[in-house]
Amino acid sequence: MFEHITNKHISRVIIIIKSALVLVLAFKLWQASQSGYQLNIDREFFIFLAVGFIAEIVDGALGMAYGVICSSFLIYFGVPPALTSSAVHTSEVFTTGVSGLSHLHFKNVDKELFFKLVITGVVGSIIGAYALSKLLDGDVIKPFISAYLLFIGIRILYQQIRKIEIAARPLKHVPFLGFAGGALDAIGGGGWGPLVTSTILSRGGANAKHTIGTVNTAEFFVTFASTGIFLLLVGVASFKIILALIIGGVVAAPIGAYVVKQVRQSVLLYIVGSVLVIVSALSLWNYFW
Repeated sequence: MFEHITNKHISRVIIIIKSALVLVLAFKLWQASQSGYQLNIDREFFIFLAVGFIAEIVDGALGMAYGVICSSFLIYFGVPPALTSSAVHTSEVFTTGVSGLSHLHFKNVDKELFFKLVITGVVGSIIGAYALSKLLDGDVIKPFISAYLLFIGIRILYQQIRKIEIAARPLKHVPFLGFAGGALDAIGGGGWGPLVTSTILSRGGANAKHTIGTVNTAEFFVTFASTGIFLLLVGVASFKIILALIIGGVVAAPIGAYVVKQVRQSVLLYIVGSVLVIVSALSLWNYFW
């Protein structure tokens, strides 16, 4: 069905959507300036820029952790949680686009896997965003996601430490995984990368570079579905934080994609497993204690 769609076609769609979002953000910044808003390029701005850079390096290389890193640093620097969540999700629409383009350029994307994930991922993201706003409390589901990811991280590390060779198996139920990842990402405020990337890698037979690149590229469309509409219809919470995170992330995205192409698969799996265990354990600790 999608055999005639090439990486260039996917890249063009990303560029068109990103260009429209840039125009919207520029227009909203102009509107704010007409009301007396002034953007201060101060020390705090460069701190937030560095946070976005570091977070996107990790996310681009491992396919996860942008939201966790940004949120942790911003809250540490005194940014209110509600403002942190809004700023991180809005900036992520832009950084995932550049990351996706970079992975497409470095040929880190498996087109078949991409389409299996992206369509249901977008649907799940929209349904999850609606459920969060009307029906559910996102905090309730977070410990269950963290527990699952902790298990997956331990499993990946165990397989690598014991040098367990897992026979290559065809990936089943990938569209459902995309749907679940998109829905849980919207409901829990993050988790597409850790959930989808780690689940595919833990089953064995998957190429780590292609998995990370494909999941990262699909994430742009999933993120746009849940937060891009918010940007278009509701507005921007903090221009300083959002612009700083975007600039830092956009600069770092090609570097993360390049790192994926160069690093050996076994090393990537060790790092992915370690990040999952540390982040998930900290999330569970913070939730219960």
